[in-house]
Amino acid sequence: MLIRSISGLRGLTDVPNGLTTEVVRLYAASFATYCKGIIAVGYDGRQGGKDIYDFVCKTLTEYGCDVFALGMVPTPTVMFEVENDISIHGGISVTASHNGQAWNGMKFIASSGLFLDKEQNESLWEIIDSNPPAPSQTKGNITLREDIADKHIKSILAIPFLDIKKIRERNFKVVLDTVNASGSFIHPMLLEALGVTNVIGIATDGSGIFPHPPEPVPQNLTSLCDAVRSNNADIGIAIDPDADRCVFIMENGEPFSEENTIVIATEEVLKYSVEGQHVVVNLSTTRAVEDIAAQYGAKVYRTPVGEINVAKKMHELDSVIGGEGSGGVIYPEVHTGRDSLVAVALALNNLAASGMSLSEKKASLPQYEIVKSKIDLESPEQVKEVLASVKAKMSPKAKSVNEEDGLRFDFGKSWLHVRASNTEPIIRLIAEAPTTEEAERLIS
Repeated sequence: MLIRSISGLRGLTDVPNGLTTEVVRLYAASFATYCKGIIAVGYDGRQGGKDIYDFVCKTLTEYGCDVFALGMVPTPTVMFEVENDISIHGGISVTASHNGQAWNGMKFIASSGLFLDKEQNESLWEIIDSNPPAPSQTKGNITLREDIADKHIKSILAIPFLDIKKIRERNFKVVLDTVNASGSFIHPMLLEALGVTNVIGIATDGSGIFPHPPEPVPQNLTSLCDAVRSNNADIGIAIDPDADRCVFIMENGEPFSEENTIVIATEEVLKYSVEGQHVVVNLSTTRAVEDIAAQYGAKVYRTPVGEINVAKKMHELDSVIGGEGSGGVIYPEVHTGRDSLVAVALALNNLAASGMSLSEKKASLPQYEIVKSKIDLESPEQVKEVLASVKAKMSPKAKSVNEEDGLRFDFGKSWLHVRASNTEPIIRLIAEAPTTEEAERLIS
């Protein structure tokens, strides 16, 4: 199985029609033809990823591109490098993001440091779907870039309102779960740089073996919750395989909610910003962001789901903060992509300044309950049928209906979003309301 979307390419690695060597070669060669220059490449650390990474680097050189080989690094680190080095023409992160062990893939990054948008993807796909490119007579070179993690961390430490002294004085005890993937080494480096010396790693060996399903949602984080309680820690930090998403666990061992990652980050950035700023999130993100923004005289804009959609709108509006409710924070002062390292720094800074525990911080934020579900599809053709049925049922009850990305129904203090996934053969259902019961009624 292969899934190609605005989020890149993903596929099963152990099936004949999946992410085979031939498919990887075709996509890497086509991207080399599309970029025609220096390409930065990294991989997320999952098992089998190193082989694909090596093959991608080799293929790019065969098609005339020089390669900056970054090794096992977060996807945001690859994006950071492309955005901040004007000599680089594009990037590839070998990753299947939050998908399970049997999956891998490739995320394609434009010279801007952002993922390819709809039009850019179509240009790449046109190359892929036409006659395969011919290898270049002039071969490229591979250059190892082993300092990139330090550069990324230094950029975060340069955030002007970051108070490392206060963070150090809080003496946080942290339990860290990076599912043994790309965050395994860079996150401990960041925490040490922030003055957090008491770090308990429960899946940080970089082996690529996921100890549990890697998507950082509550049902997959029970071991982290238990470790926070048993170690009397102040906070648990869960990172997905390519380290663009970050989810926190409170000191009582309960989830802070992945939605609240962008809420606490928004609060922290707006605290140090002048009034009238713009915040950008997607249609599936908690309305608590609107409530926080209103407190600081800021306005929230919403886009279709997909990091590139949020990032492009942030560029357009010169937004100071943005992201997605899945645990993705985009702070353009570092780079315009979801970044778990930025999320950790902003959250610890917020807690250090307020003196609150994470559960006290949650109690101080706008209170909503979000419920997420999904419908498994047998074929993509089912999408239209399902959406038409939902629209007929829910539209008469809604105050407004947004059709930019599936269907989003707003009911005042609650909402329902129904959309086809960009990365899996499913329809996602997300509902939010002041109570869990109200949200569950919308889902059902």
